[in-house]
Amino acid sequence: MKLARAIHLDDSDRNVFFSPARTGEWCLSGGFEFSDWTEADLTGKARQAFANGWLGLETFGRATFVAVTPIEETELATLAERLAQHFVDIYGAPSVEAALGVARQELAYMAELCEEHPENTLIAVQRDLTEDGVREAFRTIAAPEAKLDMVAVHGDIE
Repeated sequence: MKLARAIHLDDSDRNVFFSPARTGEWCLSGGFEFSDWTEADLTGKARQAFANGWLGLETFGRATFVAVTPIEETELATLAERLAQHFVDIYGAPSVEAALGVARQELAYMAELCEEHPENTLIAVQRDLTEDGVREAFRTIAAPEAKLDMVAVHGDIE
């Protein structure tokens, strides 16, 4: 099974999000956070989180890019519990048990998105607010195969 981890190609996430995700933390789309937003909510850093941010599952911060990575079932179960607790703490779910089904659905959606892509594929999200709600689109960037001469200098010891 595959999921995605936050990856940072530069320091820009520190500047564009109120709370940036930590490099390497597991992420999902997190579009549910914006389900009741209107155009009035789309200003400044909140707009950037809406438009292009993946939701980290440790910090609950945002990242611009994620990389497809294998995940173990035990890790996935831990993430479901953490996300369910987040639903209790932030969105008022009555209990972790009540929120666990929705948390698992969110993770399954992300796993489905990642499954068709090779490991290390980068994915970006773009959201738009439409009359029907939030619309998400995804763009992938294949990780190029690094050739040895790109990362090593060959020469004589003498």
